[in-house]
Amino acid sequence: MFPASTVVTIPVKDEEALLPGCLAALAAQSRQPDHVILLLNNCTDNSFVLAREAAKKFKKLHIAQVYLPPHLASAGEARRLALLRAEEFAGDGVILTTDADATPDADWVARNLLEISKGADAVCGVPVIAAHPAVPGWHSCAFDGMREALLLELHDEIAALVDPDPADPWPRHQAHSGASIAVRAAALRRAGGPPSVAAGEDRALIAKLRLVDAKIRHAPEIAVTVSARFLGRAQGGMAETLARRVASQDALVDEQIEPTVDFYRRVLTQARLRGARDDEEALSELARDLLIRPVALQTVLAEEPYFGAAWDRVQRISPMLRRRRLSFSQLARETRQALALAAQLRFAQAADVLPTRRAEPVFSGARDAG
Repeated sequence: MFPASTVVTIPVKDEEALLPGCLAALAAQSRQPDHVILLLNNCTDNSFVLAREAAKKFKKLHIAQVYLPPHLASAGEARRLALLRAEEFAGDGVILTTDADATPDADWVARNLLEISKGADAVCGVPVIAAHPAVPGWHSCAFDGMREALLLELHDEIAALVDPDPADPWPRHQAHSGASIAVRAAALRRAGGPPSVAAGEDRALIAKLRLVDAKIRHAPEIAVTVSARFLGRAQGGMAETLARRVASQDALVDEQIEPTVDFYRRVLTQARLRGARDDEEALSELARDLLIRPVALQTVLAEEPYFGAAWDRVQRISPMLRRRRLSFSQLARETRQALALAAQLRFAQAADVLPTRRAEPVFSGARDAG
């Protein structure tokens, strides 16, 4: 059964060129939302006029205009306000958010609601970049993105093999993009509401939901086309990243990517912690492996009502789980190691001998390497 109230909310900043395409795609949805909310922030163009004209195609389209002072004028704050406004209409229903320069597939709303009806608290879709621009450096930029995506996918498959998530089975994807996120209003409230950050609000939102053990589905069949522009509206956003990488390759890869040996240790530790919460001996063993005192680990588990919040604290106090960044020069090596490890884990799964809780990868790579 579909939720009673479905709300789509979109922050808008000077999007007169692309907003009509986004609204036309929403008007053509196979499952119409109950409400569409446009939050126009600091607009200086004709976005309001276009939004008012588009309102004729919707049952209930609400237009809010806000003017943020310079210290608050950011994509993150605009998304936060848009989500807060959506909460007023959603009740115990579902909130979907996308970008004003995005074009959701015709079944975008329907597919998100289907995943919610299966038990998901939040659903992340896939942002697909529109036709590639004919500019120097684009192919190198796109190739770097493909290389990062390959390693991310391998790491995610490793996670699915070592610590499977029933709410997010393989195949899945790794994107947390504001172009396509759906969330139960109740889960958003349980997480304390949308995050207050200037940029990266989409990743921050998913991180907050994880802290309260929200069931998060990364559905590969849910897609939204996003523009490939280089002059964006958000500092630190995708357009800025594309423009920078077209000019020259970044020194470091995306911050969510870490060395394969570190990632494997992280997901294996998460699985061990999940299975050892009520086993004092196993917790003491795990604490020693993490170079923290057993009483510190037991205190974290006793104080945190949600596993997600406990796991977040464990990662912050253990020196063994300190995150390291990768350079592009290390990417090929780490991908080879991830390919080897994933193959080993697939074989172990087929033979029903997945690694034990203290297993380490057999490929080379130490904690202090690189």
